[in-house]
Amino acid sequence: QVQLVESGGGLVQPGGSLRLSCAASRSIFGIYSMGWYRQAPGKQRELVAQIRINDIPNYADSVKGRFTISGDNAKNTMYLQMNSLKPEDTAVYYCNGVPSRFSWGQGTQVTVSS
Repeated sequence: QVQLVESGGGLVQPGGSLRLSCAASRSIFGIYSMGWYRQAPGKQRELVAQIRINDIPNYADSVKGRFTISGDNAKNTMYLQMNSLKPEDTAVYYCNGVPSRFSWGQGTQVTVSS
């Protein structure tokens, strides 16, 4: 059973940056396609960034050009660098496989507000 632990969220002003981390309990990056999801209050969870097994990233239109997904197989950790943050990026962010195949972690809250 793989455990995923997200961290790095916080309160940031519009235009600011955050880097999220996703630590896995065993080696999965490079084996499975992985992604970052987010869920805003009252909305469904959505996939915002995906990194495929052959390392080609893919992004939702809403974050393209602002977010960058990456992984460190040696550390069993995946990252999401978020720049030029907007209030509409406010959500709880989760990592999981694409499609989701692991138990969901607790997520990390990102709040973009002045």
